[in-house]
Amino acid sequence: MVGGSNIEKIAINLTDEKDLEFLQGLQNLGANRNVAHLITYLKNVKEVSSRDIEKAIGLRQPEVSIAMRTLRERYWVTENEVKKNGKGRPMKIYALGATIDEIIDYYEAEKAQEATQKMVAIQRLKELISA
Repeated sequence: MVGGSNIEKIAINLTDEKDLEFLQGLQNLGANRNVAHLITYLKNVKEVSSRDIEKAIGLRQPEVSIAMRTLRERYWVTENEVKKNGKGRPMKIYALGATIDEIIDYYEAEKAQEATQKMVAIQRLKELISA
């Protein structure tokens, strides 16, 4: 257990306090736990297979797929297929397709919009009590 997290000491290098703080920061900003793990892992590797992601961050294949869907929807990940020798489906290789700054900017804009909505609601409440 690293810093209260159930992360194993693995290739993700989350034993690094900076990565652990980054991961927790993403979660504090509203990132889903698995999405935060995936972003933190992908920022530390050039490209990686889905199976390697599963092993590195301790997620099951469906959890990786769901988190990956979020990253694809936001255009934060690139995906390439590599044919394996012999039979079977091609292996998918992933890489971070957005910069960390772009990802942080997304969460910053999201939180700014939430704050604005809350301030509008507060202002409306004040108007209602003074009317």
